[in-house]
Amino acid sequence: MRQHAEPPSPVENRSAVMRHLDRLVRRVLPRSLLGRMLLIGFIPLLVTQGISLELFYGNYLKIVSRRLSAGVVNNIAMTIDIMERYPAPSDRAWILRDVRDRAQLHMTWREGESLQRVGSNHVLGPVDDDLVRDLRVAIGRPAFVDWKSDRHIVSVFIQMPDGVLRVDTPRKRLDVAPVWLFVAWATGSALLLFCIAAFFMRNQVRAIRRLARAAELFGLGRDIDPIHPEGAQEIRKAAVAFNRMRDRIFRFVEQRTSVLAGVSHDLRTPLTRLRLTLAMVPRQGTIRAADLQPDIEDMVADVGEMERMIESYLSFARGEGAEVPAMVDVRELLEEVATAARRAGARDVSVLVTRASYIVVRPAAFRRVLSNIVDNARRHASHIRLSARKKRSSTVIYVDDDGCGIDESRRESVFRPFESGRDGGTGLGLAIARDIIHAHGGEIRLDSSPSGGLSVRIVIPD
Repeated sequence: MRQHAEPPSPVENRSAVMRHLDRLVRRVLPRSLLGRMLLIGFIPLLVTQGISLELFYGNYLKIVSRRLSAGVVNNIAMTIDIMERYPAPSDRAWILRDVRDRAQLHMTWREGESLQRVGSNHVLGPVDDDLVRDLRVAIGRPAFVDWKSDRHIVSVFIQMPDGVLRVDTPRKRLDVAPVWLFVAWATGSALLLFCIAAFFMRNQVRAIRRLARAAELFGLGRDIDPIHPEGAQEIRKAAVAFNRMRDRIFRFVEQRTSVLAGVSHDLRTPLTRLRLTLAMVPRQGTIRAADLQPDIEDMVADVGEMERMIESYLSFARGEGAEVPAMVDVRELLEEVATAARRAGARDVSVLVTRASYIVVRPAAFRRVLSNIVDNARRHASHIRLSARKKRSSTVIYVDDDGCGIDESRRESVFRPFESGRDGGTGLGLAIARDIIHAHGGEIRLDSSPSGGLSVRIVIPD
């Protein structure tokens, strides 16, 4: 048997319609940010102007036109009432003349004529409908309103029993303003506001385009200057963040290049000693182990030194690695570092944390930073104090000692690779520490300690 396909369910139909609408919206919407911002600003502006025009034109203008038409119609009705009381031709002449002088209505009598049409020739506006309606209610006779024969005069033709009464009134007595004037005002003001908004939006988008262009060039490896922050606050923050990222990457590349350049230089000394030691080993004859023991010990020491150097280089190259950030209790972290320092031979290590504080860091990498700093202090000081203080948007960790300290003129240079501070190491410890701290968005600096030695200040943002 042939199986018939089941019709799509309402849910499937609704999903298909939504996908079609989504594709249609994407096709209609501008692709650029400026175009979308202008569209977002223009549509509400257009709707607002339309509502304003309707409120003004549909209420205020209608009320005014109704009052104007009522005034003219009342004068006409009063004149017709007087003419019906005094139907004599001699009376009719002075009545029409008096109305012209008093009410500014020019009336003429057409004896024996009859109207060919009634109503009006329909101008655009509420005043036309108001005038026709008021004439029908107040006079109760067939009437025709001519708006088009004369641009300055509105003519009203009223059918009387023995003729037609023509009433000419200045157009300004009935017409407040042409409708096109209101439409032009609404459209013009909307376009003016739209142009002003487009001007300011273009300036904002220009800053975003400049930032995007700088990021593109920087990604291609170009050496670009820092971006001048401009525009809205969010765009300024993005530019400042980009400049900081640029500086960190430049510093990262510079430090890695310096390390690569220094590897061969630092390894050359132990390799030379190994080569000399091997060259002095006798090639012939009987060699006793006791005679080679000093040389072997020297070579083992050189190999150990090279291993330590290579480990430092690898640690520096790895940086903070791919460790996942986690919430860490500052008090527990400092206690762990202090305990490890005591096992390593530190004489007096104290921890002072006044209030509970937590930071989001890569635990192993951050513990390594503190251990490196405390280990340096242990070699030159008798007393070490680890403390932490919670501030409004950051946590500050202090490592103070009573050692010899570092001269103020050298406190920045010791963060560069191969710059030793107070010992003769490879000079990568503080460079690694600063890289890890910067990777957490923090700062590290060296100051004079109240204890007379060095104070290392680490700021970690919340």
